[in-house]
Formats: sequence, structure tokens, C-alpha cells
Amino acid sequence: MTFDPHAPDADTAKPVNTRTAVNGQVTLVEYDPAWPTMYQRQADRIRSALGDRAIIVEHMGSTAVPGLLAKPCVDILLAVEDAADDAAYVPDLEAAGYVLRISEEYDGHPHRVFKGPEINLNLHVWSAGSTEIDRHLDFRDWLRAHPEDRDRYASAKRELAGKDWVFMQEYADAKDEVVLEITARMEQETRS
Repeated sequence: MTFDPHAPDADTAKPVNTRTAVNGQVTLVEYDPAWPTMYQRQADRIRSALGDRAIIVEHMGSTAVPGLLAKPCVDILLAVEDAADDAAYVPDLEAAGYVLRISEEYDGHPHRVFKGPEINLNLHVWSAGSTEIDRHLDFRDWLRAHPEDRDRYASAKRELAGKDWVFMQEYADAKDEVVLEITARMEQETRS
């Protein structure tokens, strides 16, 4: 079966908080210049659904870094006033075609993940002011500005993707070592 990056993800039919199974290797593809356009179309849909409740909408993750290979899934960061207040935004996102897949606390921060309409995407929702927002956006911006770290990250991802995984989160967790290595350089340069 050929992957279609414009097709919605089959995960939308799963119950909330069901882990995504891989049962094999993770598929990575070369950077697709269509990803920013795909993001923008979804960002417009999110802003239309939530209005000023969408405090921040940003393209994040590997598909937001030109030249970086990625899983063919557009990651979007959305900040709302209080991500734990589902009634304030979940019904409107669902009416716009998004499906809640994860409802959790992540390092003490309320975090929601939706799958989306039209394309394979993960919409990550955090509360405004969460340190997770800066962590994700700072890492994205660093990789955009530092091709040597972008390439180091790509190399680690390629190596890890070739291994067999039961769940997608295991692959994501395995990237922590290289992410921490790059983050340490970011922090060192910021202090200098």
C-alpha cells in the first residue's frame, strides 16, 4: 500500500488514549515542500473553529524544518487558555473535523492530541504559558537555524526508524538521547 500524505490517519477511529501500534519499522520520508501549505490550511481551519481562543497556532515537529526527513504527519501546536478545560474548545474542534485521541497530563501539563481531517496530522494542545510550548518551538527554530544539528537529528532518526517498534511512542522516546544532546548545545549557546 502506498502512503498518501493527504489522506487522514486511520487512528481517528480508535478510542481516546489508545497507543498507536507500529509493529515494525517507522516510515520516514524526505522533506516535502507541501508541508507548510498543508499546515497553513489546517491552521486556518483551527482559527476559524476557535477564534481568539486559539492563542497560538504553530507548525512544529520535523515537518516544520526544511530539509529534515520526517514521519509524513504534520504536527501542529495549539495553545488555549486552559487545555484541561475540554468544554471550552474540544466540541468546536470536533465540529471542525478533529478527533480527540489523547487526553493526558504530560510532565504536569494538560496535553491533548487530536487527529485531523483531510491529512495525516497531530494537533497538540497545551495551556498558554506551558513550558512545553517554548520547548517545542525553540527546538524547531534551532534545527531550522543549525543545519549541522538538523542533520545529526536526521541521522539518529534514520537509524532508529530502521529498528522494529511495537508502539510509536517507543520510537519517539528513543529519540530523547539526541534531543537532549542538541538541547544541551542550545542552552549552552543561549547562556554564552
